[in-house]
Amino acid sequence: MKIGIIGGTGVYDPGILEGAKQVSVDTKFGKPSDKVTVGRLGGVDVCIIPRHGIGHRFNPSSVNYRANIWALKELGCEVVIGVSAVGSLKEEYRPGDLVFTDQFFDRTYKRETTFYDKGRVCHVGVAEPFCPEVRKVLAAKAKELGIPFHESGTCVVIEGPRFSTKAESMIYRSWDADIIGMTLCPEAALAREAEMCYASIALVTDYDVWKDHFVSSDEVVRVMKGNLEKVRKLLPKVIPAVDEKRSCACGSALKGSFLS
Repeated sequence: MKIGIIGGTGVYDPGILEGAKQVSVDTKFGKPSDKVTVGRLGGVDVCIIPRHGIGHRFNPSSVNYRANIWALKELGCEVVIGVSAVGSLKEEYRPGDLVFTDQFFDRTYKRETTFYDKGRVCHVGVAEPFCPEVRKVLAAKAKELGIPFHESGTCVVIEGPRFSTKAESMIYRSWDADIIGMTLCPEAALAREAEMCYASIALVTDYDVWKDHFVSSDEVVRVMKGNLEKVRKLLPKVIPAVDEKRSCACGSALKGSFLS
């Protein structure tokens, strides 16, 4: 089994892998955000893609999500863990916490959202968009390590790259959403179309703008650096614990999804 990691800002440090090397991948959907770093972690083959490219070249709207997911699929990955920074929409989801997201609300509008835009129509089911088995492993290992986390959370995914207005932030809070980010969609849905298990590690960096404080990229990066140490401790525990014989339905997600 191979596990793919799609990292947001600062998560793509190849130093976490043994025998790391970079490979170039070209897919039928174009090139992924950057070269893929492959190596081993905890005895498991791992492939890492920097979501925004090295040096953060691509904003959330410009990321080639289809190429990123398809590149991991071509490399043989069966599980994908996406790591990203998010804002909090609730007081109890504090900066520094990790959230193992279980639902999303998609507010994006510029992105390619399916692999099947030509020739075939695919209506894949995403009622439960994240793999429950991988999420359980994330929660169990975070608890063992004493890392502050939330076992579930609903993420509002906005187009970006700008942050929300206060009015928008208050509307999202009224929907009872927990966190807000810019990259979870269409990444999670594409992984489902690729019949891969997908789980999210969302790193809370701020309280968005509903609370009376200013949100800036500098603030996000500062808190993110503290969160990254937690992720570096968590991944070596999680990756060897993911069962190769998963009983989830992710691997057969396309069954009954095509119109004849």
